[in-house]
Amino acid sequence: MKRFLAIVLSCVMVFALAACGGTNDATVSTDADETEASLKIGVILVGDENEGYTAAHIDGINAAAEKLGIDESQIVWKYSIPEDQSCYDAAMELVDAGCTLVISNSYGHQSFTQMAAEEVPEVQFVAMTGDTAATSGLANFSNAFTKAYESRYVSGVVAGKKLAELIEAGVLTDANYDADGNVKIGYVGAYPYAEVVSGYTAFYLGVKSIVENVVMDVTYTNSWFDITAEGEAANSLVAGGCVIIGQHADSTGAPAAVQALLDAGTVCYSVGYNVDMLSVAPTAALTSATNNWEVYYEYAFSTMMNGGNIKTDWSEGYETDAVAVTALGESCAEGTAEAVEEAEAAIKAGTFHVFDTTTFTVGGETIDTYEIEGLGETISDGYFHESEFRAAPYFDLRIDGITELN
Repeated sequence: MKRFLAIVLSCVMVFALAACGGTNDATVSTDADETEASLKIGVILVGDENEGYTAAHIDGINAAAEKLGIDESQIVWKYSIPEDQSCYDAAMELVDAGCTLVISNSYGHQSFTQMAAEEVPEVQFVAMTGDTAATSGLANFSNAFTKAYESRYVSGVVAGKKLAELIEAGVLTDANYDADGNVKIGYVGAYPYAEVVSGYTAFYLGVKSIVENVVMDVTYTNSWFDITAEGEAANSLVAGGCVIIGQHADSTGAPAAVQALLDAGTVCYSVGYNVDMLSVAPTAALTSATNNWEVYYEYAFSTMMNGGNIKTDWSEGYETDAVAVTALGESCAEGTAEAVEEAEAAIKAGTFHVFDTTTFTVGGETIDTYEIEGLGETISDGYFHESEFRAAPYFDLRIDGITELN
């Protein structure tokens, strides 16, 4: 009812302006301060500050708001919203609260956020990590995601340097190698989505850039946030001989489990995601791949404040510092910082592409063509063009050297 009344009042104002002879572009452009003051942001979060992925979004929103002078009263938070009808309900509550920009932060929120966008065309909606905005036909519905695969690759370089150190030190056992003499590493993934596949492939290629003879096992928890399941998955991978455990899941479960194993005498280390994991794994954590969401939120908020239109698909990475790796842990190998700097510089300069097709094979073959429905050809100039044709990752190739266990 509140939303209906707001629409009626808006229409009354429009007719009143028309009766007075209308307005012109100059008058509209001088209302920037009014637009800024009227901006009200609704945020739908899959978790809260205790969950790494959501915590990173909260930090990014707050940092962007502070930089742009947006008051706390202009932001309405909806925490721990499930990926179901609850998301639509939350979106409509935010509309009724007067929000002119509504953002959801989880992929599973997307269809419900889009439903709200269809119903309320006067409000801008953004589904983070989503992939349907371009085909929705809605002017008020957008998707955004970072080029997370870039920082995944760099975190793999960190892991590779540690792996090389362990090999040279001779501390690995036969259990840490497969029958072909490849060192085993592991990865805890949430779901077998392209987002996860893209990330773990980039991580693996980063490791492989340092240690050529490496294989990786991936296990899925089928949840974005499950401390127990992620810890158990890490334990299982280490029990299978994996020396370093990466992750695309949102809790501290895997790093904490690896720390416990390391403390008990097992040689194993962790690479996290979203946030610095040193607080739960002070000697086991090497680094985390992370997203600097402030970059996107500053762009989106300032665009709205200036009366502009948010891009249908937004994806940026190292070129705008939208991705990074967190502080290097004390267990990192000598020369790691220099290797990170070199890899980041090459990505920023465009002289290196993470999915260079000369660095991996599929079924024993180098591939030079790969079409994805709705996107077309994704390989050209010798590399797979990830996150260029839409914001959300679409690299879903299963390359040689990586085994999905479930």
